[in-house]
Amino acid sequence: MTVSTEVPSEVPTDTVPAAPADLPHADNVPDDFPDHALARAVVDLSAVRDNVRALAGHAPGAAVMAVVKADGYGHGMLPVARAALAGGATWLGTAVPAEALALRAGGVTAADARVLTWLATPGAPFDRLVAAGVDVGVAAPWALDEVAAGARAAGEPARVHLKVDTGLGRSGIMPADLPDVVRRAAALKAEGVLRVVGVMSHLACADEPGHPSIALQAAAFDAAVAVVEASGAALEVRHLANSAAVLTDPRLHYDLVRPGIAVYGHSPVPQLAAPGDHGLRGAMTLQARLATVKDVPAGHGVSYGHHYTTPRDTRLGVVPLGYADGIQRHASGGSLGVGGPVGVGSGESARVLRVAGRVCMDQFVLDLGPDATEHAGDVVTLFGASDGVERGAARGVTLPNAEDWARAAGTISYEIVTGIGARAVRVYTGLDATDTETWKEVQR
Repeated sequence: MTVSTEVPSEVPTDTVPAAPADLPHADNVPDDFPDHALARAVVDLSAVRDNVRALAGHAPGAAVMAVVKADGYGHGMLPVARAALAGGATWLGTAVPAEALALRAGGVTAADARVLTWLATPGAPFDRLVAAGVDVGVAAPWALDEVAAGARAAGEPARVHLKVDTGLGRSGIMPADLPDVVRRAAALKAEGVLRVVGVMSHLACADEPGHPSIALQAAAFDAAVAVVEASGAALEVRHLANSAAVLTDPRLHYDLVRPGIAVYGHSPVPQLAAPGDHGLRGAMTLQARLATVKDVPAGHGVSYGHHYTTPRDTRLGVVPLGYADGIQRHASGGSLGVGGPVGVGSGESARVLRVAGRVCMDQFVLDLGPDATEHAGDVVTLFGASDGVERGAARGVTLPNAEDWARAAGTISYEIVTGIGARAVRVYTGLDATDTETWKEVQR
């Protein structure tokens, strides 16, 4: 059974004019495309579920923590969390405390999954985290005593993961400081206010398999684990592997793996493999309805700065998405670059076109060509479940994916999907009958 659920954007729908019921020529609009929406991001939750299953198959000896921070990488944290759990994840990872608390408030109970948060500043609501049964990552010496204070206020012990800087040079306890932190943790355990249940770290170059830093970080991690275990801590999990390490380095799987971008169907090593090579498929399809289609003569400038000029009499189409919606300005086309790719048309008329000229705040332009048959209201696809324009053709799906946009903008697929704004209405599909009931409970 498939369920399509529209989640309102931050813009009240009753303030947005509905599209006319008799839109002329707009005959390729899916039945479930919201009438009031200029654009939609369709999130296939079955893809999330299946991606988690595939990732578990890559790390058969480890539990899976699906990382759902940043609103589920722009896909919607609560529905993604439920889909990931349906796929076999037993942990959910968040960056900041508010995300972890939102999972619990949204109905993800301690019986459903362990939840970990690992990025906090002094004064964070550690008492609420402990009371909600959220595991806390301690990445600096100051945090240990603040977590302990929160546990005293909550009236129950905190579950702590010591996050060690093994070479990334970001957040994390320096190895030289770890013995003192471990001694303090042992004293707080004796007081009954916390238990160290995990040791974690993060890799700097996992997306470059074979990079010498990976082995150095693994050795530093092993050494840190040994220091913690020597204190008598009964560790439940040791975890280091992100998406790239899950897929490329079994040595780094330990007890728990933390895939992020791969949960959403994108390759963390796109230079080596497409999503389909790992058994993954993209969970988000971003579509928009053409706002304007018009004929222009040869030599007509297009968008700010006229970085694209029509080489012949042609037909232009305006796509109502721009950098306010997460469409990268660096993906502009013409003299500015290759331009972000867009799938236009269907059947024999299907083709991939590139952004013509500058991406604006709310819109960009496509040169549809002199023989184009598209009309205002027709749907175009910016990216979807594909191995990309080049690699996808070999599998019979010539459709852009988020990595294609990342290459056009000089960034990574993470930034593309996470940046899609609220004006693109989220529509959720792909739930089976069991998941449907869970989803309804989450929405209440």
